[in-house]
Amino acid sequence: MGTWTVDGPQRLTFDEPVSRLDVYLISGRLNVVATDGPARVEITHAGRKPIIVEQRDGRLSLRHERMPGWPGLLWWVSQLGRRFRVDVSIAIPPHVRADLHMIHGSVIASGLREATHVDVTSGQVTLMGLAGRTSAKLVSGPVEALGVAGDLTLETVSGELILADSSAERVHARTVSGSITCDLDNPRESEIRLATTSGSVTVRVREDSDLTVRLHTTSGRITSAFPQLRAAQGPSWSTESAGVIGDGAGKLWATTTSGGITLLSRPVDDDLDEEPV
Repeated sequence: MGTWTVDGPQRLTFDEPVSRLDVYLISGRLNVVATDGPARVEITHAGRKPIIVEQRDGRLSLRHERMPGWPGLLWWVSQLGRRFRVDVSIAIPPHVRADLHMIHGSVIASGLREATHVDVTSGQVTLMGLAGRTSAKLVSGPVEALGVAGDLTLETVSGELILADSSAERVHARTVSGSITCDLDNPRESEIRLATTSGSVTVRVREDSDLTVRLHTTSGRITSAFPQLRAAQGPSWSTESAGVIGDGAGKLWATTTSGGITLLSRPVDDDLDEEPV
């Protein structure tokens, strides 16, 4: 157990086990990666306001010495915000629960297998190879999720959501203003719900997927590569398509208020399914 006040480049290694990571930073870049070794923190750049690093009872936390109040939301946009700009990399065991907060900047999380929550006010989030329960929330900025499994929730007010190589069993993605693009390997009985108020939704799934599909747009066009989908009855001022792909064990729901919906089919590569000789 211990507490460190870091005001310059520094590396810290923690021999005691870590089960939870909490980060509350104001501005900069944060990179969190899973490792098989002990937890480590590397701060390559620290602003004029130091970072407090604390390890206690299995909890590793990083935070700025003084956090601005709600009026500071515009404050960090000014040059004073540079006083808090940092560059931090954290390596933790894969099954550590991570809660990551940033007011302005970028957050990258990769390889974690338990539960990961990312909350950014303005910036961008990249999620790679995560499992377990994952959630990311932004006010302004994009989210990119690559190779994420398990339970995935994405939400942004203004920003694009991109999912690729995902085998998540549950995907809930919503944006008020922005597009949603997904390339999904859907396990059986998956639940995929995608919604945008102003923006398009593009989804690509394997041609051998098992999904019950319902697509709805208030003002937009629906395009599908699956002939199983047919126009469904609904109000005259909206467009809806529905149908069953395969045995329909999973669910794919997509809705937009203003924007089109496109459902694409990805061929199955038989060579990838063969056992090596």
